[in-house]
Amino acid sequence: DEHKKEGFPLKRNKRFLVIIIILSSIIGLFLFARVQGDDFLSELGPLIAAYRAIQNEYIEEVEPSQLMEGAIKGMIESLEDPYSHWMNAEVYQEMKQEKEGEFGGVGIQITIEDDFLTIISPLEGTPASKVGLEPKDRIIKINEESAEKITLTEAMRKLRGEPGTEVKMTIQRREEENPLEFTITRAIIKFPNIKEKTFKENIGYIKIVGFTNENTAEDLRKALIKLKAMQREALILDLRYNPGGLLTQAVEVADEFLSSGVIVSIKGR
Repeated sequence: DEHKKEGFPLKRNKRFLVIIIILSSIIGLFLFARVQGDDFLSELGPLIAAYRAIQNEYIEEVEPSQLMEGAIKGMIESLEDPYSHWMNAEVYQEMKQEKEGEFGGVGIQITIEDDFLTIISPLEGTPASKVGLEPKDRIIKINEESAEKITLTEAMRKLRGEPGTEVKMTIQRREEENPLEFTITRAIIKFPNIKEKTFKENIGYIKIVGFTNENTAEDLRKALIKLKAMQREALILDLRYNPGGLLTQAVEVADEFLSSGVIVSIKGR
């Protein structure tokens, strides 16, 4: 058979590949430990013991990658820092979609307040705004599952999905005694960077929705040029409910309004 190739069967090749990867990891860990000293290996002791116990004693087999990801996630969560999150490849891809400004979802900006998801603002014209979600609404359930102590990353994964599919949300509104139930049909969400309009003929208004997109500063420049051409005498720059985003974009936006001086400085430990 001219299509037949010499060598080990595919299954055996995969087995050798796994062994090579494990050996490479062990060698890398050993070399790193030598640089760090004996204290490093002693600190890893409980982690290695837990890994072995799960692999040998747990009732079901667990993929090593699942345990490693869980360990990394646990280390990040132990920091108790709301701005530090572990992202696997799938979540990272979702973040890239948001940066590009288009994704399937309900159209809300969210944050964490008192261990609960809280709506910063529904985006105008999206399914969330059409059903009546409001800023400061607290999300207590998503698809009948409690949203208490859920991370932002987990929440985004639950709320996003294929356009046309539905997601159920239970909302606690401050002025309402009983929770409110909403069934929202997901749609393609185009995350705008800038919203602009004019007040009383001579006052320009620009709202920066967020800094998550890499074109935020450029969109702001275009809006400023447009308002300048219309000879507006004053400008209202609205940053309310802005959840933040890319530091580079925030710096470029600030640079449009500052003539000199340091905009921001970063100091490590």
